[in-house]
Amino acid sequence: MTPNKALTAVKTELDGAIIVEPLVHGDSRGWFYESYSKKKYEELGIKADFVQDNRSYSAQKGILRGLHCQLDPFAQAKLITCTKGAILDIAVDIREGSPTYMKWVKVELSAENKRQFFIPRGFLHGFVTLTDEVEVMYKTDNYYEPSADRSIAFNDPDINVDWGIESPVLSAKDSSAPLLKDSDVKFTY
Repeated sequence: MTPNKALTAVKTELDGAIIVEPLVHGDSRGWFYESYSKKKYEELGIKADFVQDNRSYSAQKGILRGLHCQLDPFAQAKLITCTKGAILDIAVDIREGSPTYMKWVKVELSAENKRQFFIPRGFLHGFVTLTDEVEVMYKTDNYYEPSADRSIAFNDPDINVDWGIESPVLSAKDSSAPLLKDSDVKFTY
């Protein structure tokens, strides 16, 4: 990994979805970086009052988690970090009226590149593991509400995400997820 000289935000083609390139300080002992500073992240355009941190572990390469969201008023913005291994992280804009409605963007997050991905409310989120032994941490700006939890089929043809994998390992929930058009998921831009 080549350290950045400054904390930077890389805007994606989806309004509000931002890749964060951290400022990493390293020497012969190792490295250090701030994984979150409300003040500094607001300066990058990330305005969210995070209230919950979550972690996930995936044992093997090829595990796909997604596409997920929570219905309003429990929708969540997320700041995703891969702390071990590597993932291909996906955000899909499903805000009706958005100029990028039904478009998606992907970014590789890894323990090595230390990138973070900010996904605003009104997006679907998912990832596929690129290595074995993957740990992902993410901050959310709303609490988890089981009754609002939704999954959309990862292979929904109207969204057409290129996951880069033929036969992913799915949970029972994700393998039976409906298409977006057959769900009650709806957000407005």
